Amino acid sequence: MTDQVQEHQHQQQDMVAGVRFNKVGKLYHFDYGAFPDLQVQDYVIVETTRGRQMGQVMAFAAAETSERDHRPIMRMATPRDLLLKQYWEAKQTEALQTCNDKAQELNLFDGVKFVAALYNYDGSLLTFLYSAEDKVNVGKLWSELNKLFPAQIEMRQIGPRDVAKILGGYGACGELRCCSTFLTDFSPISIKMAKAQGISLNPSEITGMCGRLRCCLVYEYEQYVEARQKLPKKNKRIGTPHGEAKVIDVLPLQDAVLVLTEEGVRTVQREEIVPLEELEALANKAQQPCDKHGDGPCECGAKPGKSQQD
Repeated sequence: MTDQVQEHQHQQQDMVAGVRFNKVGKLYHFDYGAFPDLQVQDYVIVETTRGRQMGQVMAFAAAETSERDHRPIMRMATPRDLLLKQYWEAKQTEALQTCNDKAQELNLFDGVKFVAALYNYDGSLLTFLYSAEDKVNVGKLWSELNKLFPAQIEMRQIGPRDVAKILGGYGACGELRCCSTFLTDFSPISIKMAKAQGISLNPSEITGMCGRLRCCLVYEYEQYVEARQKLPKKNKRIGTPHGEAKVIDVLPLQDAVLVLTEEGVRTVQREEIVPLEELEALANKAQQPCDKHGDGPCECGAKPGKSQQD
């Protein structure tokens, strides 16, 4: 075995394949040591905590030192596997309708919305996703569905953001929802993010179609926080080219503040701001005599002192 081949195998041992099971889903890492020719976009069969699944290779990454014993990729997906996947995906709508009909028949699930039915690639596992405000006992429905489908049945409750992700559609901005196009994970969102960006706290302005705070509130939050740290706070008095003024608004992305002066409202850039203490010191100095120009107010900047004139 050549040194070059040995080096390649050593590098491969330190790498993992990122596999995605849904169009906009998380990446899960697997050992691909048995498949040195694996390429991005290849479909593979892997064993997961939810059974055997088909996923698509999206990237290769260095294995984290904290990650150990990655599950290995079992095999490459075959054309037959891909046809099976298409076949069972085509049956998902029918399966969801059957679930809804059976839930209505049992009359035990008011307030529960059954969102999706998902088969794994070979039809051996059928997962029903549902949403509800509170925890729901779906044991009876699970028993009835087990009689109707040959697959292993799994019932999984999901949150409102996951519902929006599955259903898709457009956001308030007129674009396709972030959660259904590129967000693979949901970041924690809080009201303070809206406050930091000066966004109205009206619920219609900050909540998404899922009824939760909009995911986009986090996108520029850090930039606003960083910019605000460099600017004086609202109501603070500062020195400006227009004299002493009061800050009435902060404009983080413009790196400026809006101030109220004797002349009216002005926009002042950060580099134009003078600390009030410095402005007062300059004003006091201007009222004192200097060595160069004698008694009386002076703005030449010379050191204050008694006049040298006789």
